[in-house]
Amino acid sequence: MAPSPSSKPVSASTCMMTEIVLPNDTNSLGNMMGGRLLHLMDKCAAISAQRHANRVCVTASVDNVEFQSAIEEGEIVVVKSRVNRAFHTSMEVELNVWAENPQAETERKCNRAFYTFVAIDEDGATVDIPSIEPQNDEERERYVSAAKRRDIRLVLAGRKELQDASHFKEDMLTALQRSSDASE
Repeated sequence: MAPSPSSKPVSASTCMMTEIVLPNDTNSLGNMMGGRLLHLMDKCAAISAQRHANRVCVTASVDNVEFQSAIEEGEIVVVKSRVNRAFHTSMEVELNVWAENPQAETERKCNRAFYTFVAIDEDGATVDIPSIEPQNDEERERYVSAAKRRDIRLVLAGRKELQDASHFKEDMLTALQRSSDASE
């Protein structure tokens, strides 16, 4: 196997999947079942992770899935994913989901989520992955935000102390100061 590059652009990890919502995919209200959508999202995220790492990648966590709008039978579901940031062996994959109504020629955003994937070798051990090279302001903002979300995840999981959450700590202190100033 060829060695992985030390860094990659976000564009190397992008994935877009489309699928029509059929009756078998829906609940009794005629809306796509959440579990079915999560399945599609996990597959799309896995493709992005594997494109970035050039390795088999497994889902480590899923956080903050936002179900904003139901996707109805007959609509086309579009799932888009990309790696926002890579750490040593893990990476954050952002997913956005849209529903298209081909008859009405409309499109609306329905869901958003952040998945964490870990790259593994043939024995199931974690392996280092390339870093991300943000190419524009939007990608740089996502890159910075991904580190903050990671700090939050690790603090909440008890795997990192708040004082060690350097990417998140400054925002927390600023929010606490604003709260204190507002109460005076």
